[in-house]
Amino acid sequence: MARGVLLDIDGVLTVSWRPLPGAADTVEWLRDHGIGFRLVTNTSSRTRHEIAALLADARMPVGSDHILTAVTSAAAYLTEHHAGAGCFVLNEGDLGEGLTGVPLADASSAEVVLLGGAGPGVGYRELDAVFKLATAGVPVIALHRNTRFQTAEGPALDMGAFILGLEAAAGIEIPVVGKPAEAFYRAALADLGSDADGCVMVGDDIGSDVVGAQEWGLTGVLVRTGKFRPSDLDGSHGRPDHVIDDIGGLPVLLEALDPPA
Repeated sequence: MARGVLLDIDGVLTVSWRPLPGAADTVEWLRDHGIGFRLVTNTSSRTRHEIAALLADARMPVGSDHILTAVTSAAAYLTEHHAGAGCFVLNEGDLGEGLTGVPLADASSAEVVLLGGAGPGVGYRELDAVFKLATAGVPVIALHRNTRFQTAEGPALDMGAFILGLEAAAGIEIPVVGKPAEAFYRAALADLGSDADGCVMVGDDIGSDVVGAQEWGLTGVLVRTGKFRPSDLDGSHGRPDHVIDDIGGLPVLLEALDPPA
């Protein structure tokens, strides 16, 4: 039996915060079997407390201390590498609560830029401001490189698509502080009190969730929900260790696994 489980939220447990089949039962099963778990998400539209409340409404009561977000990782990164620097944040929604200790700035006075999630409020003017800052030598970091996310109405464009354009236009490489960054996974494992050996990561994104976790020694499990596409299994992005139809199939899979004690 796995010693620990990391679960993505969007596309695995919920879509547009509506529970997916088997999600609530699987969370309860993990608790009943004493398997430690943490929810790890690149979502930037909600705080940990808001996420916990939404999951409780979906019959998945999980404390906010069991939820790790890319925003928390960004705050730690900015504090370590750009302490005191005014940060221009481009995100659909307010990240202020999660960026504890990080001084915020507008584009005219920014000393560092943080890219979050895309949405209707992220337009050309904002992206062009980031481009101009980048070409002037201002460091740019990102919560993630996800090019799309799943909603109840279908897939939606995410910040990763714009990151590719910004990198090409400005001739830069933008580092990521959320999944699949090593620091993010290491922090999640430390919080779980486990090492990578014997720990499973379950996600719907073949890149940041599955292959990203495999690179740091975790077992990668891909679900056929959320942003999953059949082409994810053609091997061009890497190969998951296991594939399940939905999160409801995780208990059967975990019972079949026998990692070293």
